Amino acid sequence: MSLVGRVRAETLAATRSFLRRRTAVFFTFFFPLLLVLIFGVLVRTQPGGGGLFSRPDAYYLPGYLATVVLFTPLSRVGSEIARHRDGHRFEKLATTPLTRAEWLLAHTLVNVGVIGAASLLVFGLVVLVTGAEIPLSVDLLLLVPFVVVGVVLFCGVGAMLGRVSDTQDGVIAASNSVALPLLFLSDTFVSPELLPEWFLPVVNLSPLTYFSRGVRAVTFAVPDGAGLSRLGATANLAILAALALVAFAVGAVAVPRGE
Repeated sequence: MSLVGRVRAETLAATRSFLRRRTAVFFTFFFPLLLVLIFGVLVRTQPGGGGLFSRPDAYYLPGYLATVVLFTPLSRVGSEIARHRDGHRFEKLATTPLTRAEWLLAHTLVNVGVIGAASLLVFGLVVLVTGAEIPLSVDLLLLVPFVVVGVVLFCGVGAMLGRVSDTQDGVIAASNSVALPLLFLSDTFVSPELLPEWFLPVVNLSPLTYFSRGVRAVTFAVPDGAGLSRLGATANLAILAALALVAFAVGAVAVPRGE
């Protein structure tokens, strides 16, 4: 079987496995939509009021999208590795031509499809219920590579967490411990001016920062005008892509093989 055939077969198997777990399917889509309803409808933004949610609604769209791009790959890939290890499936895979990189690629493709659909729902709900004004331009197409590259990056990180965690419960605890600080300290919901100045270099170390800033560059109208949004988006996408390549390579090495 060719490389494409092996990846296709594993992708189809992983997709069927995910769809059979209806609770996982439900919360993959429900959790980010719940955040939109809580923050976008109940809390609401107060432009010019200072503090959290003091910016226009469109400013926070990257935070809502980051919730899906961040949490789902970390928990799903990590849990899948733990589940395979508990069921001794990696021993069986070691007898097949499927490599660790191919296994991770297949599960990344499943996540790209699932998270892509969830991101589309989140985008539509934010615009519908908050009235966020998204500038319509060809630059919006850059959202697709941002989501795809972000998923690749955090699937790689999820594989690392799956390798170092002993159980599925350990994976969930580890993924939440990583995801929660990243979500709120990566220029998503908490703007940099609300953080102490000494902490700002740490914000720049977060890979999620480049996702949120890049998405904001194409979905939030910058008052200073033309040309800036696309330059910011492409620069952030390039950094995110480089980090994704490193994370995927390390994650592929971290996938157990015959343990």
